[in-house]
Amino acid sequence: MQIFWFLPTHGDSRYLGTAEGARTVDLPYLQQVSGAADRLGYDGVLIPTGRSCEDPWVIASSLIATTQNLKFLVAVRPGLHQPALAARMAATFDRLSGGRLLVNLVTGGDKGELEGDGVFLDHALRYEQSAEFIRIWREILTRSHDGGSYDFDGKHLSVKGAKLVYPPIQQPYPPIWFGGSSEAGHELAAEQVDAYLTWGEPPAEVAKKIADVRARAAALGRTVKFGIRLHVIVRETDDEAWQAAESLISRVDDATVERAQAAFARMDSVGQRRMAALHAGGAKRGRADLEISPNLWAGVGLVRGGAGTALVGDGATVAARIEEYAALGIDSFIFSGYPHLEEAYRFAELVFPRLSREARQKLPGQALTGPFGEVVANLDAPSRLVSQS
Repeated sequence: MQIFWFLPTHGDSRYLGTAEGARTVDLPYLQQVSGAADRLGYDGVLIPTGRSCEDPWVIASSLIATTQNLKFLVAVRPGLHQPALAARMAATFDRLSGGRLLVNLVTGGDKGELEGDGVFLDHALRYEQSAEFIRIWREILTRSHDGGSYDFDGKHLSVKGAKLVYPPIQQPYPPIWFGGSSEAGHELAAEQVDAYLTWGEPPAEVAKKIADVRARAAALGRTVKFGIRLHVIVRETDDEAWQAAESLISRVDDATVERAQAAFARMDSVGQRRMAALHAGGAKRGRADLEISPNLWAGVGLVRGGAGTALVGDGATVAARIEEYAALGIDSFIFSGYPHLEEAYRFAELVFPRLSREARQKLPGQALTGPFGEVVANLDAPSRLVSQS
């Protein structure tokens, strides 16, 4: 099981849909979040992409030197990037980071945003272009290890004699992740990528997606790993966690929710439509309506595009829900919480010890750095077991 965190390059706050409790997301803050994730033992971070975000490649590159083990899941965008240039960027980043790059293939689902970026293809054609893009990208990187070149003449993209002088560290190329809920997305995942990523739907729906992609991949003689993208609201008790969930949307008004839902409805993303359907596109509602599966809460999706659900509960409950998804075949979990710095610590402290994953080995000589809390009475390290009275 791999656990990832999230870099909030489109903003961070204590409350959704309002500037109250907001904080500046600049390089020092992103260094804090990524540094915390690195030291706490997260396997990597997802960096979002789109016009509402800072550029993911610039952000990821700026954090190489301030992290040691953290992997970076960074987007390539067919139609915005050319595959040969994207391959060169990936190889350079992989070398400079010591093999810490993961690549997220993003086709996009917001027509207005895509047109603003110069992409005017419809949903079906974007998937055709993405399939050609990632095929070229993969072949250039794969052949770079022995100095080979690659020719491709497709419907949307062509290259002649494409090659890299400096190959990536990871062979044959940095792993490709991809998320798409349409039939075309499932077909692309089965044929081309290494890990299929879904947003946080109820377990039964996730199981259907996994089964479909797995069967399509098997028919092609391939295997695919699976990941899930979720928010998390974890506290010492279930009641505290649900109170925190309600607090997260307590400042957003109905008009803001309706405006956000209208924007999401204009998108041609099947995944976004599935997210919106989880809360029926409603205005601000209570816990009873938004808990769509045990401890799976759709409140985030009222105003946030993309991943719109959160696991809510105490540490044991959240860990149990994670294990349920893992039993379906999920290998990787990408979490986030508001605000991202504090919640990275809270999740690691309350949930990590309960998960079936290997702890990162400490470096030699770290025996006195804990974690054991504050020394008691200037003399003793506190016990891990607190006596009950």
